[in-house]
Amino acid sequence: MHDLNLTTSWVGIASLIIFVVGYYFIATEDKYHINKAKPALFAGTFIFILIGIYYAANGLDGKHLHHEIELLIYEIAGIFFFLYVAMTYIEAMIDRNVFSALRYRLVSKGYSYQKLFWITGLLAFFISPVADNLTTALILSTVLITIDKETKAFLVPAAINIVVAANAGGAWSPFGDITTLMVWVDGKGQFVDFLYLFPAAILGWYVTAFLLVRFVPKGNPPFVQGEKEVHIAYGGKVIIGLFALTIASAVISHQVLHLPAMWGMMFGLAILKLYTYGMNREVRYESDGTACPRVNVFSFIAKIENDTLLFFFGILAAVGGLHFLGFLEYFTALYSQFGATAVNIGVGFLSAIVDNVPVMSAVLKASPDMGADAHAQWMLVTMTAGVGGSLISFGSAAGVGVMGKLHGIYTFSSHMKYAWTVLVGYFVSLAVWYLQFQVLGLH
Repeated sequence: MHDLNLTTSWVGIASLIIFVVGYYFIATEDKYHINKAKPALFAGTFIFILIGIYYAANGLDGKHLHHEIELLIYEIAGIFFFLYVAMTYIEAMIDRNVFSALRYRLVSKGYSYQKLFWITGLLAFFISPVADNLTTALILSTVLITIDKETKAFLVPAAINIVVAANAGGAWSPFGDITTLMVWVDGKGQFVDFLYLFPAAILGWYVTAFLLVRFVPKGNPPFVQGEKEVHIAYGGKVIIGLFALTIASAVISHQVLHLPAMWGMMFGLAILKLYTYGMNREVRYESDGTACPRVNVFSFIAKIENDTLLFFFGILAAVGGLHFLGFLEYFTALYSQFGATAVNIGVGFLSAIVDNVPVMSAVLKASPDMGADAHAQWMLVTMTAGVGGSLISFGSAAGVGVMGKLHGIYTFSSHMKYAWTVLVGYFVSLAVWYLQFQVLGLH
């Protein structure tokens, strides 16, 4: 961090106002019908333009600002391209009827809304430790919208359940969430250390799900008797395999090859492009004798939620600007004032408002004194940053991804109606951590 603290300067005050106003319009997306990407992108870009004006007007050396911007671009690009590829694969699987076939299997078996609620939640909790919380949430929210596009009484609680389950599942695995990955890479815990968070994660999610399921309607999703069975189209199963290979490639790139995770994802996109080229070389025919349409990867890319990508760009840039100005230093100074446990619990609430990635980044950069039991405290902050992001719809990557998929259905206001269920689960997770780590010493 540079020596200048600009929080009380005109640029600091103006930037904070811009962030608060931008945040207000993000939170009231339903009221003003303005896409959340617009205020986020405006705030993120404008804050750094103001910082640049401040530096130029005061004749300050711009090298540090330039260096910070380069680091921020690197951080944003890592998330941006990771999402870009994950979304492209999901669109490819939609095109190949993967989710429609899954929907047919689930609905044709006569599963009720409540049973589907539990199935999607369990899948989210156990897939996210491997595939990461964002990818998991994108996949399962796509399953939701193919099951039923209309019934908000089912879709909203089920979407919240998926976000909570994906974030909770991501908290007990180094691969499950960007924040968990950051803590692991920084050497604050060994691989097996994170597995000890499993009891707190699963019980916290289960309590939230148990409360939420009461709001899910009793009936079954629409299914026309004699509805034609849907099969995965040609190449669909291979694309599922390539997606799994792409996720593995991202993990290996980051952990073994010392490359960004998104590098492995882009490699996976290259493989998808090569595979679709091979698919198009072979002419296939429909049952009526007409030639099957060609598969075009760029048509998949055209369908991805660009507003979700731009929202991430904007919000990470805005928080990066506040960090540069010195605002996040106030937060990390609280450790010496209130103690590690109280502040780490507060991290969960802050990560819900600001987004857990920059909050965890600020904690790791400051590397505060966590006290005598530093290991248990690092596990606590890992859990609170991950699980706490579920408290508000855009507090985590998973939540933002689902907002993009269930546009106009899963929103800030629809989430807040049930946010108390997430809060109860959050406190249950904290209670389990305290009993396990502080009372029983099992870690």
